[in-house]
Amino acid sequence: MRIYEMTATFGKLEHETLTLKPGLNILHAPNEWGKSTWCAFLMAMLYGLDTRAKSTKAVLADKEHYAPWSGSPMAGRMDLEWNGRDITIERRTKGRVPLGEFQAYETATGLAVPELTAANCGQTLLGVEQSVFRRAGFIRLSDLPVTQDEALRRRLNALVTTGDESGDGERLAKELRDLKNRCRYNRTGLLPQAEAERDALEETIQEREVLEIQSKKLKTRLGEVKSWTRQLENHKTALAFADAEADAGRVAEARDAWEQAERQLGALETACARLPAPEETDRKIAELKEFGEQWNSAQMEAQMLPQPPEPPQVPEVFREKDGENVLKMAREDAQRYQELAKAKTGWMWFLLGGIALAGAAGLALGTEFLFAGLALAAGLVLLALGQGKRREKGRKLAQFEEKYGSRAPEDWEAMARRFSEEQSAYALARAEYLTSRGNLDSRMEALRKRRDALCGAQSVEKMLEFWQKAAQLWEDCHDARREAQRAERHFRDLQAMAKPAKQPEMPDDLTYSASETARLLSDAAAEQQRLLSRLGQYQGRMEALGDGAELEKRRVQLNVRIAKLEDIYAALNVAQETLTEARMELQRRFAPRIAKRAQELLEAMTGGRYDRLTLGEDFSLRAGAGEEDTLRDALWRSDGTVDQLYLALRLAVSEELTPEAPLVLDDALVRFDDRRMKAALDILAEEGKKRQVLLFSCQSREEQALRTGNETKTGIDPERKEI
Repeated sequence: MRIYEMTATFGKLEHETLTLKPGLNILHAPNEWGKSTWCAFLMAMLYGLDTRAKSTKAVLADKEHYAPWSGSPMAGRMDLEWNGRDITIERRTKGRVPLGEFQAYETATGLAVPELTAANCGQTLLGVEQSVFRRAGFIRLSDLPVTQDEALRRRLNALVTTGDESGDGERLAKELRDLKNRCRYNRTGLLPQAEAERDALEETIQEREVLEIQSKKLKTRLGEVKSWTRQLENHKTALAFADAEADAGRVAEARDAWEQAERQLGALETACARLPAPEETDRKIAELKEFGEQWNSAQMEAQMLPQPPEPPQVPEVFREKDGENVLKMAREDAQRYQELAKAKTGWMWFLLGGIALAGAAGLALGTEFLFAGLALAAGLVLLALGQGKRREKGRKLAQFEEKYGSRAPEDWEAMARRFSEEQSAYALARAEYLTSRGNLDSRMEALRKRRDALCGAQSVEKMLEFWQKAAQLWEDCHDARREAQRAERHFRDLQAMAKPAKQPEMPDDLTYSASETARLLSDAAAEQQRLLSRLGQYQGRMEALGDGAELEKRRVQLNVRIAKLEDIYAALNVAQETLTEARMELQRRFAPRIAKRAQELLEAMTGGRYDRLTLGEDFSLRAGAGEEDTLRDALWRSDGTVDQLYLALRLAVSEELTPEAPLVLDDALVRFDDRRMKAALDILAEEGKKRQVLLFSCQSREEQALRTGNETKTGIDPERKEI
C-alpha cells in the first residue's frame, strides 16, 4: 500500500493537505507544527477513533485531544494505492460521533469499494490489527520499546514456530484449549456442569425424602388443630348465648336512661323559653366584659396620673414679672451698673478744691490773709462737694447689689435666664397635665354614659352575673339535648346488637373468657393456615422435584456421563502436552529468526559495535559489544543505544508482519548521534525501495545527511506544509 495524499481537519490542522511520494519521505518541521497530529490522523483514518475512551487527569482521550481547534467537525481524506487500485477513503463526523461516517471508493470512478468498511479498513489495507501496526510499523520515540500484545504475540508465534502466518499450530493449540475448557475450566465446562448436576440431583433426592417425612408430621398436627378448633367454637357459642341474655337487661337500662334524659331536657327547654336568644346573651356578655375592661383601664390611668407640677420659687427681685421682662430688666441693670462703676464721679470738685487750697497757701505766704482765707474756704467746700458725689455713686451701686444679692452683673443675667427657663418649663408641664386630665375626664364621662345605657340602675357586676346565668342555662340545655341524643343512640345500638343466640351443640367445660377464646381461635386458625400453607409448599416442592423413581434413574445416567467426560479430559491433557513439546522444539529451531535480523540491523546502525543480540519472550533485548564478555539488557545502555536496540527490533518485526504497509517514524532518530543517524537513514532508504517510509523529524540533519549523500531527497517547508 502507498499513500498519495492526506487532507485533515483534525486538531490544529484545518483543511491541511500533506502530499507524499514513493520511497523514503523525510518530513522536517519545527516543534508544534503538527507532525504528531499527522501521525495520529493517519492512524485514525486507517483504524478509526476510539470514541469510548475517557479522558483522565493525566491523558486526554483522542476524541478530545484532536478535536479541531477551529470548532469545525472532525473530518479527513486519504488517497492511496492498494493492490494496483487507486482508492480514496473518507471519514467525517456523524452527529456527535467524531469520524463516525466512513466511505471508500475508486478515486477515478467514484465506485464504492465494498471490501473496505469502517471496522476492517486498517486491517484489510495493512494486513494486521491496529495494535500490531502500532508495535511494528508505527514507530514513535515514546513507544520505541516493544511491549507484549496478544495480537502481536499470536502473529510472531506463528512465524517463529511454523515459518508463515497460517496459524495452524496456534489454531490446533487453541482448539485443544477450547476442548479442555469445554470439558473443565475452573468451575465451568461440561464436566463441572455434569458433576454440579449430579450433586444437585443428590440434594434433590435427599430433599424429597425429607419433605415426605415432614409432610406426614404436618398432617398429624393439622388433625389435632382442627379438633381443638371445634372445642373452641362450641365454647364461643356458649359464651354468646350467655351474653345474649345479659344484653336484654342492658337494653332495658338504656331505655330508662333515655327517658330520664328526655324529661330533663324538657324542663330546661321550658326555662330557656323565657330567656333572650343565645346570640343576644353572648353579645351582652361580650359588651359588658369589654366595658369592664375599659372602665378598669380608665380607673388605672386616673390612679397613675401624675400630680400637678409645683410652680418654681420666684426671687423677690423678679416678683410679678414674666420671663421676658425679667431678662430685659437684668440686662439693663447690669449695663447701668457697669457704666456707673466706670464713671469718675467728683474728680472735678477734688481738682478745683486742690487748686483753691494751693492758692490759699500761696496767698498766705504773700501776706494776703483775707484772700487766703477765702481761697481756703472755697477749697474745703469744693472738696466736700467731691466727697458727696462719691458717696452718692457708692449708694447707687449698693442698691443694685442689694437688689440682686450679688456684686457680679454677669450673675444677674444668668439668674434672670434661669428664672425665665423655670417659668417656661412650669408652663409647659402644667399645660400637659391639664391636657391629660381633660382627656381622661372626657373618657370617664363617656364611660359613665355607656354604663347607664348598658346597666341602667344596676351595677355592671350584677348585669354580667344575670347574663352569665342565662348563658349557663342555654349551655345546660344544649348539653341535655346532646345527652338525650347520646342516650337514644346508645339504646338503639344496644337494641340492634341484642340478637338471639343459639345454645351450644355439646357440653362446654372450658373456662376461657370471650377475648381469650377469640385469641385462641385466631391462633388456631393462624396455625391451621400455616400448616396448610407449609403442607401445600411441601407437596408443591415434591411435585416440582419430580418422581422419586425418575430421579434415581437420572442419577445413574449422570454417573455414566461423568465417567466418559473424565476419560475425554485425560486424553485432551495428553494431546496438549504432546503439542506443547512439539511447539517448544519448533520454537527452539526458528525463534532466532527475528533476533538475527534485528542483530544485523543493530550492527549496521552502530558501525559493527554490537554484534550479538537475544530476544526474550516478553520482547526484552539483551545485547553485547565485541569487547564485552557478557550480554547486558537495555537498562545498562545509553538512551541513544536503547533507541537503536528497539528500532532494530521494530524494523525486524515490521519486515516480518507488515512488509507492504507504510513505515511511519515520529522523531525516532532524535537521540541518535550523527554517525548512527546516517547509518539508520541508509537502512530506511534501503527499506524505502520496497515500501513507502515516512520519517517525521523536528531536526534538519536527516534531510542534510541525505542531501550530502546524493540519495533520495525529500524535505518540507514549514510555511507551505507540503513536500
